Parts: sequence; structure tokens; C-alpha cells
Amino acid sequence: MTRIVFAPDSFKGTITAADAAAVLADAWQSVDPEAQVLLRPMADGGEGTVAAFAAAVPGAERMPVTIDGPAGSPVQTSWLLLPASPDALAGTAVIDMASTSGIELLDELRPWDADSSGFGQAIAAALDHGVARLVLGIGSSASTDGGTGMLRALGARFFDAAGLDAVAGARGLADIATVDLSELRTAPEVRVLTDVTNPLTGPRGAAAVFGPQKGLTERADQDRTDAALAHLATLLRLDPTTPGSGAAGGVGGALVVWGATLVPGAEEVARLIGLADAIATADVVVTGEGSYDGQSGDGKVPSFVASLAADAGVPVMLVAGRIDEDADTGIFAASASLTDLAGSSAAALGDPRRWLREAGKQLAR
Repeated sequence: MTRIVFAPDSFKGTITAADAAAVLADAWQSVDPEAQVLLRPMADGGEGTVAAFAAAVPGAERMPVTIDGPAGSPVQTSWLLLPASPDALAGTAVIDMASTSGIELLDELRPWDADSSGFGQAIAAALDHGVARLVLGIGSSASTDGGTGMLRALGARFFDAAGLDAVAGARGLADIATVDLSELRTAPEVRVLTDVTNPLTGPRGAAAVFGPQKGLTERADQDRTDAALAHLATLLRLDPTTPGSGAAGGVGGALVVWGATLVPGAEEVARLIGLADAIATADVVVTGEGSYDGQSGDGKVPSFVASLAADAGVPVMLVAGRIDEDADTGIFAASASLTDLAGSSAAALGDPRRWLREAGKQLAR
């Protein structure tokens, strides 16, 4: 009997990690009915982080909450309460930015007005519930607000020179004259999952690197926002060169100010869901993501899962929406591209479940 661990990341914008793992496992068993499958969907802090924990941790409970989305309109979402137990998961809430203040929640990009308040509101809801630990995924953010929206939701105040509340979003950053953190809620143990190490400011900072994907396409707008973030860092007494402080439009830095610890996302998720122990008992591991390219070896889920499998002496296979020509797939025993199977990227994106199923069958054979 073959034992297979399925540990993919989400295929961004098309299917969650949990659903991808389930489809692949079902497809494999259609070829090998005797196979024993174990689902360990993965995440690195971005889209699907809550879903990955929900699928991997028995007894995890979704806690519904209504928050202000990145554009200010109400969003029905949830955070995840991990079950109380003697281990390290006791009293833990998992919250991801993608489902609270994520870019996928916007109908159109709002580079100046989108903010992170909904993420903070979900954190506040978890604190009100009495959790002792927070695991926060900060990928897929919609804003470059320096984390001011999140901090506001947790009790911080930001005032302009006239003593009025500064405007939310990137638009109001440069006008902030004073910061009042006296009512900021006390942070419990907070672990922040991120797959980037960018500083807050400079050529590798939040505005320059991630601003364009959020609508800050003009160099002048990026420079303006970068200067505003540097000003905010001074007010918050944050070193803007701190690795990861530029993640999520500066939310990473704001969380450092709050007292959180930034950690590599894939590594921390794997630790919390017991992935290494699962792989140690497996005959094969299957991982994947939407696009496997030349940068996928830099802390992304497939490369991290492959490293765990290599340590355990277990072969690992890759499924990806597309596999770029410059990608190094030599670490995988086999690989399957949904784009190749479907004949085009558009066809693969149009019906990811169908082509994931074909990929799972192909790898099983």
C-alpha cells in the first residue's frame, strides 16, 4: 500500500490549497484505489492560509466575523480557532490578510484609499474571544497604508497637524503629525507568516516593489508613498530596514511595532500542521502551486516541501498551473503542468479542478 502526502499551496485566484489537495488525492485513488492519502494543504501566509489550517487541524472552528474590507464595504469572513489541547496549538487564532484586507476583495485597485483596517478588526475579534496566540498570514494585501488601518482597529490613533484623525490609506500617511499608542491593545504571542524579507522603504521597499501591483504604477507616486512610509517609521520608532517590515504594504512593520515576530511562512505553517512527521511516514509527497518559476525556490511552498521530503529520503512530485522554462524542476521525481495538460493557460485557468484531476492521475501512473 502506497502512502501519499498531498501538500500543495493554493493555485492563486483559482482553487484553494485544501481543495487542490482533495482533488489530487481523489484522482490518485482513482488510479490506485489501495493508496492511503493524507491531506496537508500548505500556505506561506498568503491566500488560503486559514483554509490550510482548517483542513489540516482536526476540530478547528471557523469563527464568522463581519469586517470593513479594503475599500470600506462590509465583508463577511472568518478567522480560525484551533482546538484547545496540551500542545502548542492551544488557544490559537489563525487570521489571514487575504480574506480580510486582501487584493482579491477589490473590484478595482484603490492605491490611495485601500487600507488594512479589516485585518485589524478580525484580530480584535479573536482577542475579544480570549485567544492566547495569534498566527497571522499577511500575503495578498490590497493596500500600502503602513499598517495604520490595522493599528487603528487595535486602538492606535493617527492625527494630522490640526489634531484631526488623519485620512485612512496611503493618501493620509504624509499628513500624520502625531501618533497615540496609549490605547493600543496588548499583543499576545504573535507569529506573522510572510514569504518576503523586504524592508519598509527604499528600492526594495513596500512602495517600490509591491506598490505597482496595488495601483502605484507611476514612479512619482511610489516615491511619494515611500517618503510617507519613512515618515511613519520615524513616528513609530521603527527601523525601516527591518527585514519583512515592507510586507503587506508595511503591515509587517506595524506588527513588529505591536510586538509580533516575523517568521518564514511556509516553514511556520509546516511546523504547526506537523508536515515533517507526516512526510516521514510517506512513500511519496505531492506539492504544487499556481506558477512554478525561477523564483519558486526562494522560500515558496513547493521548494520548502521538497526540502522536507529530501531530508526524509522521500520522493516528491510537483503539480503547477504552469511551469516556466527557467524553473529548476530537477528536485522533483516527476512534474505535471496544468497548462500543458489543458493545451493553454486560459483552458487551465477556466477549469482547474478538471486539469488537477488529470495531473493527479498522471502522477499516480
